[in-house]
Amino acid sequence: MVTVHFQYLSDADTSLGLPAYETGGAAAADLRANFAPDARDGVTIAAGGRALIPTGFRVEIPQGYEVQIRPRSGLALKHGITLPNSPGTIDSDYRGPLGVIVMNMGDADFHVNHGDRIAQMVVAPVLQAVFAVVDGLSETERGDGGFGSTGRA
Repeated sequence: MVTVHFQYLSDADTSLGLPAYETGGAAAADLRANFAPDARDGVTIAAGGRALIPTGFRVEIPQGYEVQIRPRSGLALKHGITLPNSPGTIDSDYRGPLGVIVMNMGDADFHVNHGDRIAQMVVAPVLQAVFAVVDGLSETERGDGGFGSTGRA
């Protein structure tokens, strides 16, 4: 178990709570839209448009971990709502406000209400690599086969 620290922004609605796992087997915790008091009516995202939706807090992720932000499947299927940089990565050394870029790929405008579950977050371990230039690479059965080379293209 790893602990992720959250700090509410000064204008956040703390009654919405922190991200939460909705079931015992959930891999991701839901994030809610948490608009400032003067914007609690939410925001409408036009079809084809996008908006940065605030969550109302800053986050401190332990070193050696990241938080991945992902779309919610129900919003994607029913309304065409997705996250254009999915999965979004929040690094362990970031301390700014946590916002979610939400895009409306649907046919109709979509309204994000204060308190709506807008995305999900996964806490994941991170390994940093050492990058090295070599004269050659090991051979494999696939070799340099590109897109579609292992099945139906």
